[in-house]
Amino acid sequence: MGVVVIGQIARDLVLCTDGPPTAGKSTEILQRRELLGGKGANQAVGLAQLGVPVALIGVVGDDHAGTVVAQQAQRDGIDIGGVVRRGVTALLIDVLGRPPERMLLEDVPQSSLVRVSDLDYAAAWDAADTVSIQLQQPPATALEGAHRARDRGLRVVADGVPAPRIRADLLASVDVLRADATEAALIAGEEIATVEQAFALADNLLGAGPELVALAVPDIGDLLAWKGGSELFGFGDVAVVDPTGAGDAFVAGLIAALRDGAEPRQAGRRASAAASATVQRLGGRPDLSGLWA
Repeated sequence: MGVVVIGQIARDLVLCTDGPPTAGKSTEILQRRELLGGKGANQAVGLAQLGVPVALIGVVGDDHAGTVVAQQAQRDGIDIGGVVRRGVTALLIDVLGRPPERMLLEDVPQSSLVRVSDLDYAAAWDAADTVSIQLQQPPATALEGAHRARDRGLRVVADGVPAPRIRADLLASVDVLRADATEAALIAGEEIATVEQAFALADNLLGAGPELVALAVPDIGDLLAWKGGSELFGFGDVAVVDPTGAGDAFVAGLIAALRDGAEPRQAGRRASAAASATVQRLGGRPDLSGLWA
């Protein structure tokens, strides 16, 4: 049994500079990395590195970039039988200057989003015990994925902001909801700047269906809450090279730990360790192999 990840696949271009360019001048690129990226792919890579069998349902372009990233996913040990080819491969550009200077550029064509019809990869569903759904995908796709997983008795993990029109139905269909600080603010309709605010939001969300809620609190840490308890996992005292992909690694770590039978606090510690390891690297691709050994 394993995990099905439904989400974005992209070509990830990471550029490290000594600062952003100014008008009329150029800036030297000190380091450049071209990677398999996107939230769905990053989660799948992290899970594979943690020894979890994982299948990825997503879209790559019918172009050279699509071939390259699909081949990389396959080399990473990910089942790509559910990866659809059409259109142009999504492109994510991560430009890092002197900390905290950072700029993200995204080219995500509509054709690269997962459609309901793209979910029809029976082999993945038949072999799964958990489904992870990135909520940046169309609401109809996210909800259908959650319903299919629920009908099969699988654990359902959702990452992001439930669209308003499906929010109640989606929350009633998921076991775990994770949101970063920006997403938490969108869910709450106001900035979530304190642990108290995060706990109040988590309590509200737990009442809507999920058994476990993880919310990032800016500059403080990740709050993990469940019925009957909660724990704050402060951001580690590590040198942050690039925050990209920290949330994806957190979700991968959380899923892997829950599948191992970890109770919430232990699962939260593992998830936090995965995120901490990832921010010390350039780009969103994690390196979680041997993290818990």
